[in-house]
Amino acid sequence: MPTPLRLHADPRFTGRGVTLAVVDVGFYPHPDLTQPHNRIRAWVDAGRDPVVERRLAPSDVPHWPGWNERQPAQWHGLMTSAVAAGNGWLSHGLYRGLASEADLVLVQVRDRAGHITNHTITRALNWLSQQADALGIRVINLSVAGEPVSPLKGNLVDEAVTRLVDQGITVIAAAGNDGRRRLIPPATAPAALTIGGLDDKNTFDHKEVELWHSNYDEAVNGALKPELVAPSLWVIAPVLPGSDVALEAEQLFAQRGHGRIHVEERLAELKMVTPHYRHVDGTSFAAPIVASVVACMLQAMPSLTPDQIRHLLIKTAQFIPGASLERQGAGAVNAGPAVTQALAAPHHQRFTQTRWPQVTSTEVTFQLYDNEAHSVQIIGSWNGWQVPGLAAVEIKRGLWQAHLPGLEAGTYAYKFLLDGERWLTDPANPTRIPDHFGGWNSVLQCL
Repeated sequence: MPTPLRLHADPRFTGRGVTLAVVDVGFYPHPDLTQPHNRIRAWVDAGRDPVVERRLAPSDVPHWPGWNERQPAQWHGLMTSAVAAGNGWLSHGLYRGLASEADLVLVQVRDRAGHITNHTITRALNWLSQQADALGIRVINLSVAGEPVSPLKGNLVDEAVTRLVDQGITVIAAAGNDGRRRLIPPATAPAALTIGGLDDKNTFDHKEVELWHSNYDEAVNGALKPELVAPSLWVIAPVLPGSDVALEAEQLFAQRGHGRIHVEERLAELKMVTPHYRHVDGTSFAAPIVASVVACMLQAMPSLTPDQIRHLLIKTAQFIPGASLERQGAGAVNAGPAVTQALAAPHHQRFTQTRWPQVTSTEVTFQLYDNEAHSVQIIGSWNGWQVPGLAAVEIKRGLWQAHLPGLEAGTYAYKFLLDGERWLTDPANPTRIPDHFGGWNSVLQCL
């Protein structure tokens, strides 16, 4: 499934107006990042000292030294940046990241010997700290690991992360994939949100969810890490154009188009979804998913601080029954409710009710935050989807609420209808079912 769909993302928020920095081994200016206009604000090589940088404009065709070498290291950074902020250009928007309209700063940290070290990561973070205001950077994703350090001591990477968070920048770090009680910088940073892996079986059935074999441990301050988990299997990412895999995939799909079914086994081995996309595994991709959720939260409410973002993500996380706290943290990131709570900030309700609708023995209360709508109706199966449905009232600017008298016990489906023309699945309710028209209905359970 496309990532926004499986994350219950709010389609109204796509990271527009937010700059997200991605720190990785290398990058490629993929069409998902550069079409219909270039969203890469800067490319930076922090593997060198002094740092090499290239600023870019929306009208530029982005190039940088080695951009077309099609090296394996470029693929990893391409995948992490596209998982967070790709717009699915080569899939007509289907395989986009949640922050598909965010701007990007791409920082590579591989040194001349091809290594990632704590020094190159620290150099990258220090450069981002210095340039954050000029580039409007609000989120940083780190899907890289440096060198092991003593768990009893601090390190330069952790200190650089703390400085960034103190500047108002949310830092996300991948936990690692060994399944061991071991964290390596930057996953050790107390101020970072460290993200572990989750196997959601690529379905909506929360009963099927299991943890993935990601790393876990305590930070220097004794706090458990990871704080959250996110999908680390079946994540869709672009193939590196011109690479051996891309060329083979093009040939295999052409053969399949001519009825040669023997290619299916090889396509499965390559994990191909289309000639341009495949599914990828690892916390390297769980982390940018969370970074993209943060970008959407900041679009919804730009004044949020890193501490508030941390609180809201933890508050709205989906706890995984049967999984240990030390391995799952607060649970699985829950994109729609997290953005809903970001929108609730001006109404001072963000630390109370996190799941909607509220159901009591006498009534059901629906709530939606939307600053642009002029009218909101709730249409549902309890009366055969009759229009105009239940009218919501704007009780405060952008805060819509409606009350439905108590329903008989059972399961009901519903949707919001905005301004009589825009259908919206309830972003605060992660439970949904197909609507048989290519979309989804929210599910209401009355006991």
